[in-house]
Amino acid sequence: MPAGVPMSTYLKMLAASLLAMCAGAEVVHRYYRPDLV
Repeated sequence: MPAGVPMSTYLKMLAASLLAMCAGAEVVHRYYRPDLV
């Protein structure tokens, strides 16, 4: 296991970080509204 962390804890942290990253990208997208055309 990475850094001696149990797999369940590792997966929870991984899921949380992915969620935070996606949420952050969504917020930026809504604020700046880049036109991707």
